[in-house]
Amino acid sequence: MDYTLGRFGDRRLERGGAFLMERLITVGQSGVRVRPLGGDRAGEIRLGRFLRNDNVTHKEMIATACARTASRVAGRHVLVIQDTTSLRDDGDQCSRNLHPSIAVDAADGSLLGLVHASFHTRTGGKKASCGKRAFADKESYRWLQATREAAKLVDAGAACVTVVADRECDIYDEFALRPAGTELVVRAHHDRVLANKVKLFSCTERLRELGRETISLPAAPGRPAREATLALKACQVRIKRPMRNRAAETAKLPPEVVLSFVEACEVDPPAGVTPAHWRLLTTHPVTTLAEAKEITRFYRQRWTIDIDQAW
Repeated sequence: MDYTLGRFGDRRLERGGAFLMERLITVGQSGVRVRPLGGDRAGEIRLGRFLRNDNVTHKEMIATACARTASRVAGRHVLVIQDTTSLRDDGDQCSRNLHPSIAVDAADGSLLGLVHASFHTRTGGKKASCGKRAFADKESYRWLQATREAAKLVDAGAACVTVVADRECDIYDEFALRPAGTELVVRAHHDRVLANKVKLFSCTERLRELGRETISLPAAPGRPAREATLALKACQVRIKRPMRNRAAETAKLPPEVVLSFVEACEVDPPAGVTPAHWRLLTTHPVTTLAEAKEITRFYRQRWTIDIDQAW
C-alpha cells in the first residue's frame, strides 16, 4: 500500500510522510501523540522534524489524503460520514473544532479514507444574530460544504454517494441544496410541521410496522453492549421551507422538499435502559422493510467515527 502522506518537493519529506501514515495505521488512536507514534526515540525525532518543516501543512496533508480516497471509489456505493469533533474547548466563548468526512464502502463498511476536513473556531455571542446572517456565513454551513465535497466522488467514478450525518445536520438547506447525484441520511432533530399540518415525529403513529430487525448495539460510556429489536415504520413526508428573517435569501430555496421518513424504535428494551429510537430523514425511496433496514444500516455506519451516538 502507498502510505505517502504528501509530496512536498523533497524526497526526505515524502519518506517522512510515508512513515507517519504507516505509524498512524499501525498504532491507531493510541498513538496520536508524537512520542508513542514514533515508537522509539529515533522515530519521535523523525516525526518531529517532518511536522515542524514549513513545507508540511495541514492543507497539503488533507488534499493528498482526499485524492487517495477518490482513487478508490470507482464502481462503489460510498457512504460519506461527517461529524464535528472538538480539538480544544475553552468554554462557551471559544473552541477549536475539526469537521471531517470519511468514506466507507456501503456494502461491507470498509474504510476508504478521508473525503474532506475543515477547521472551525467557535466563539460566543453570535446566537442573537443567528437569524440575520446569511447561511454561508453560519457555522452550520460546514455540513453543506462537506456534502458538496462528497459529491465530487461521483465524478471520480463512485456508483452512488450517500452522505450520513447526525441531528446537527438536520438543516433545510442541506436537503434543498444537495448536489445532484448525492443522497442523504440524516437523523431528524426538528419536529417540524409538515405540509399536511401534521408534526413530523407523530406522522408514523397510525402506520403499521413494515417489520422488525435485530441489531447489535455496541458498548459506549455508561452503556453495555446488547442485542436490540427495532420496529420499523416509514412514509413519505413533505417538509416546508422555514420562515426566516432573510426573506430574499430564503425565497431562493424550493418551497418544500419531499423526503422519506424512517422511524426505528426499540421493542421491549431491558429495564432501566434508554431504548434506541432513531428518526431518519433520507432522500432514498423507502417503501419496503428491506429498504428501511438498509437506511438504518447506513446510519449505523456513523459508529465508525462516533460510538457515543449509538443510541
